[in-house]
Amino acid sequence: MNKSDAFLIAKEKMLDNDKFSQWLGVRLEEIRSGYCKLSMTIREEMTNGFSIAHGGICYSLADSALAFASNSHGKMAVSIETSISHISKLKAGDNICAEAKEISKTEKIAVYLVEVLNSEGSLVASFKGTVYRSSKEWIAK
Repeated sequence: MNKSDAFLIAKEKMLDNDKFSQWLGVRLEEIRSGYCKLSMTIREEMTNGFSIAHGGICYSLADSALAFASNSHGKMAVSIETSISHISKLKAGDNICAEAKEISKTEKIAVYLVEVLNSEGSLVASFKGTVYRSSKEWIAK
């Protein structure tokens, strides 16, 4: 599968059916086997009582990047363990991107690191996700 096919499939089969990622305002920047880059802008309604982005927003973007990267092989994959370290605060109007990279993959388990960066390219969060890879193919060959 070439890059443009992978991009269209991910958009049509995943993002177009992912209501939460749509609510976040996620933009699919790049996808290929074992890799995904998503971006979004923090909105006012995503902030907490301290006027900074709720930690769940950054986590959700990273989790979506994990989902896209881990499902990019065409087999249905679901997360079984995730963790995040928040490094810098974010506020309304900030543009961020999440870049998911596969670091290990077996027949049933894969591990991904996701870096969340601000518009200056500074690391704002580090996310690690482990997924279970089912035998069910969700992309018709």
